[in-house]
Amino acid sequence: MALLKREEWQDFVRDVDWTLSYVDDEAVYPEWFCGTGKVPREAWLKWEEDYKVSYQEYVFTQREKEASTYAVKAALQRSPTFDNLDEGWKSSTKMHFGGVAQVEYTATLAELKMARFGLNGAWRNMATFGQLDELRHNALTTFFGHEFIGKDPQFDWTQKTYTTNDWVPIALRTYFDGIMTTSNAVDCALQVPLTFETGFTNLQFVALSADALESGDINFANMISSIQTDEARHSQQGVATLEILVDHDPVRAQWVIDKAFWGSARLFAALTGLPMDYYTPVEHRKQSYREFMEEWIIDQFVRTITDYGLKKPWFWDEFMRGLDTWHHSLHLGMWWWRPTLWWKPKAGVSQDERDWLREKYPTWEKIYGEKWDVIIDNINANNVEATLPEILPWLCSTCHLPACNPTQSRNGEWKVRDHSLSYDGKTYHFCTHGCRQIWWKDRDNVNHETLVDRFLGGQIQPMDVPGLLAYMGVTPDMMGDDPDYAAWTKDYIGRTASGLVVPAGAQA
Repeated sequence: MALLKREEWQDFVRDVDWTLSYVDDEAVYPEWFCGTGKVPREAWLKWEEDYKVSYQEYVFTQREKEASTYAVKAALQRSPTFDNLDEGWKSSTKMHFGGVAQVEYTATLAELKMARFGLNGAWRNMATFGQLDELRHNALTTFFGHEFIGKDPQFDWTQKTYTTNDWVPIALRTYFDGIMTTSNAVDCALQVPLTFETGFTNLQFVALSADALESGDINFANMISSIQTDEARHSQQGVATLEILVDHDPVRAQWVIDKAFWGSARLFAALTGLPMDYYTPVEHRKQSYREFMEEWIIDQFVRTITDYGLKKPWFWDEFMRGLDTWHHSLHLGMWWWRPTLWWKPKAGVSQDERDWLREKYPTWEKIYGEKWDVIIDNINANNVEATLPEILPWLCSTCHLPACNPTQSRNGEWKVRDHSLSYDGKTYHFCTHGCRQIWWKDRDNVNHETLVDRFLGGQIQPMDVPGLLAYMGVTPDMMGDDPDYAAWTKDYIGRTASGLVVPAGAQA
């Protein structure tokens, strides 16, 4: 018997659905978990993805990817490539492994939710492939990171990061649990496949892959490139869902996408901005963080939402200004609080590196130069203790990242401002207007305490820096520190009181 061609049977099998007769539809697809809202139930019959795949094709393609990825890994295990990598780049990989591995598993839960509660058979079929993708991503990232534990104990955080109370994973859980596990299926499709995966994963997987190749880390580049190739398929769930939602509730579509974009932008300023502009050796940097955002995220995002009749987010001007400051401020804060990190934050402010930063960010020197000069002078005076933290950072009640974003006053002065509001007898503090507005409208984080809240509430004992480190699960063998102080401070030895650098051998 002749086999049917795929196009003759796929439309039938990919959209298997039926009318329930033994139970109410609401019982199987409850509103609180599906989230159809103002969209009529029958409207979801129009849900359709552009790129269709059969299970046979899926398995064949994924097998080829796996074979290729692990073959490269096996070959490089016999070479000294990793040992020869720059310490700054190694920190980039530690950030990625620890910050992404378990998030990939959380994404599996998001896909499983849509595979069960998606309001169309084709959607549930696509989400089933999506959860297989995310399981693969989790396995790849965990396995590749685990290989290096014998070389550096900080790589152990590939598996443990997400389950600790370190302030960085608290921020990760705040955002990713919010869009992946606690949202309904419709909102999840707009936040994860559409906003997060269609746009922001490009930052972590495309941008870092390019820098990885330049830095000589073929193994890492091969791994994240293999992961990124899956995104084009299951990210379609977002566009297909948006097409239906904008016809019936465009206001909701705008808000859900807006807040997901904002949360992604805040988080990736730390997760990707630091590796691109500070940890990657300057000679290996393909683009600045801002340049990549403008080319890969902003243009694509604006084009997508305007194609469906939506507007730029209300926070757009604040976001665009933040491209010049957010990740630089987070880098300075993370370097200062380096004992709380599971990687070795490279300062990246040698003369050559500062020249690059001034070229890419014309306001960098005015905002950050003097602050780094003070740190440099302390280190060159053998006073590293003066560069270590003694107080807690001020954490935002929405994104849980340090509230350290400067804005320019009318007189040209740059200041970090307190964006606060009072609710139910308590004052909450925020890093930006955007975080404050999202918190106020949703109030999802009313009972989600920041690390500072927990400290002040007496949950962390003893109430000092060692007690805080113990609470976060930071042990001496893991504790972060700058990998090479001399690499970026030696250029400034002999600096005069005016801040000028005196050449070696000259009279100061």
